[in-house]
Amino acid sequence: MSEIKVNQLGKAPELKKELKSRHITMISLGGTIGTGLFLASGGAIAQAGPGGALLAYALIGIMVYFLMTSLGEMAAYMPSSGSFSTYATKFVDPALGFALGWNYWYNWAITIAAEIAAVSLIMKYWFPDSSSALWTVIFIAIILTFNLLSVKSYGESEYWFAMIKVATVIVFIIVSLLMIFGILGGQAPVGFTNFFISDGPFHGGFLATFGIFLAAGFSFQGTELLGITAGETDDPGKNIPKAVKSVFWRIILFYILAIAAIGMLIPFTDSRLLSEDIAVSPFTLVFDRLGIAFAASLMNAIILTAMLSAGNSGLYASSRMLWQLAVDGHAPKIFAKLSRRGIPIYALLLTLAVGCLAFLASFFGDGVVYMWLLNASGMSGFIAWLGIAFSHYRFRRAYEAQGLDTKLLPYKAKLYPFGPLFAFTVCMIVVIGQNYTAFTGDSIDWSGVLVSYIGIPLFIALWLGYKIKHKTKMIPLEKCDLKVDK
Repeated sequence: MSEIKVNQLGKAPELKKELKSRHITMISLGGTIGTGLFLASGGAIAQAGPGGALLAYALIGIMVYFLMTSLGEMAAYMPSSGSFSTYATKFVDPALGFALGWNYWYNWAITIAAEIAAVSLIMKYWFPDSSSALWTVIFIAIILTFNLLSVKSYGESEYWFAMIKVATVIVFIIVSLLMIFGILGGQAPVGFTNFFISDGPFHGGFLATFGIFLAAGFSFQGTELLGITAGETDDPGKNIPKAVKSVFWRIILFYILAIAAIGMLIPFTDSRLLSEDIAVSPFTLVFDRLGIAFAASLMNAIILTAMLSAGNSGLYASSRMLWQLAVDGHAPKIFAKLSRRGIPIYALLLTLAVGCLAFLASFFGDGVVYMWLLNASGMSGFIAWLGIAFSHYRFRRAYEAQGLDTKLLPYKAKLYPFGPLFAFTVCMIVVIGQNYTAFTGDSIDWSGVLVSYIGIPLFIALWLGYKIKHKTKMIPLEKCDLKVDK
């Protein structure tokens, strides 16, 4: 491990522990609410019926809950901005930690590019003749400012971004329930009528539900952000478990109730549900049915907030991961340097530069390069989840093998070892089944296979490259590093 230059007091540079309980909870909460709920939920209901969509999102929700309890146990015990990269390095194999760290950094750096592209499209809804470059510069300036000021400014911005999304979903659910029972909207109660029309509620059978099951996984990516924030939380032993405990209930509230409400109010046979146009998103359709004339503009503004939140969080998470990689000697030392405000400024700037370069790639070759980058990024999130589940399984086994009392853990994951094993299995199914349709035709669609699964060979190359170079092996349970810096 390389040595990081110390300051005059002889201490290594440290991040500022300025994130409070409310910040952590809302950052994790905001990570699950985005276009997956506001836009993609309509397509999920149309393709698998309301019953199929509910089942798929519920199963993924349960998996994510177990995953977050696993991450929460490790983060409360050993808070680190490197999160699962650090845990894999200490509890599994340094090569795995190296690969997971770079994999996750890349994931969010490319996500920033996707949000840059999306924001321009959103703004053109109101200003069709405006310059895309203008909105791109404004978006970059906003997320860079929030991240450069201090970690507290990032936490505050995410708190309010998430609050807007949370308030929208709560209002949507309340309004929908009143409409379902005929109290609002001036129409008779609809009850479960739309649930059972045609071949509902499970339209398309098992394969349709399985397809939504895969897509639902993308909607929940971002919940693992609470692990990254642990290194800058003022009381991780208390605040991380508190955030984890709310995961299950918010999944129930925001996804299950919202999808159930959409399924009751809008027939899944309505072709508008398949559209990705904000003007006909399921949320817009319900608000419009209530008679809100500016429903489309309202949802457009809220989705813009979701984009800003995703870009803001992406820049934060990836810069902290790059900083930890540099501290651990897995990246150039310059990225371990902090500003006076405790911000990893060089890691921040490189991440944003990569995001901007990836965005520029969308203008060449009809966006082919950009789409390849985006597809590789999508797989990266699931690889990170696999790493979390496996690292936690090894952590608990090492903890017990070294004779430590699990009662002393600040937070204990639920139903161990079932939780991490279940999460690992479900994630593996999602990864393998990512583009199962490429194998079901008369011949294998090799182009589709390559585009969908490109993230896997990239990750394996990182893992094996480091393993071969440094000749690392899986760490014996008795030798796993469980020491916590006080």
